[in-house]
Amino acid sequence: MDQERLATYLSAWIADQVTASGGRGVVFGLSGGLDSAVVTALCKRAFPQHSLGLILPCHSDPRDAEDARLIAQHFGLATAVVDLSEVYDALCQRLHEVVSDLPDEHGLACANIKPRLRMTTLYAFANHHNYRVVGTGNRSELTVGYFTKYGDGGVDFLPLGSLTKTRVRELAHYLGVPRQIIEKPPSAGLWEGQTDEGEMGMSYAELDAYLEERDQAARDKVEALRAASEHKRRLPVIAPLPDDL
Repeated sequence: MDQERLATYLSAWIADQVTASGGRGVVFGLSGGLDSAVVTALCKRAFPQHSLGLILPCHSDPRDAEDARLIAQHFGLATAVVDLSEVYDALCQRLHEVVSDLPDEHGLACANIKPRLRMTTLYAFANHHNYRVVGTGNRSELTVGYFTKYGDGGVDFLPLGSLTKTRVRELAHYLGVPRQIIEKPPSAGLWEGQTDEGEMGMSYAELDAYLEERDQAARDKVEALRAASEHKRRLPVIAPLPDDL
């Protein structure tokens, strides 16, 4: 794979998507993980002066913010920090007053509030600056639905959406992403100790081996996850009206 050609193509694609929609730059969540680091490098190529990374802790591991700042410093990215912990606590408290048996943050109903608050914050900045929101999801995650609907799935476009996690990691090496970020266990940061692979029930290596048509061992599991999450990858379904209504 010609990594320079890939990086040039994706950064140009980002620029085209933004300018075609009348935008002047990009904003994205800077989680401190591999995917957001690669998006940082690509966006800085596309918009050197108009790329903004938001660091959005929400009862997060402090090391994630440290890693995010490392990425920003490494690539010369402008950042802003908005701590969403108090907003999250206030909303969850109100919800628990109404729904007393609602699970805590280890249950998805509350855990998914975090990425949805981040999405809301990203669009507030995007509206203010006339920027477009860039997603960091990759092909592996999109295939099995490992993202929050209207959370980290609520973006304007996905430059990494055709790349498996394996290919994102290869591109990260080429782009000069710091090694500690490349080797960091992937996590959505929904709760302490949570990891992507633990939630998916398989490793990225297994998933990518199937997606890249090298190994059929994970076929049944992947296809079951794909089918169950199909609604996440569709626009809202519109009810058709019969001719007599």
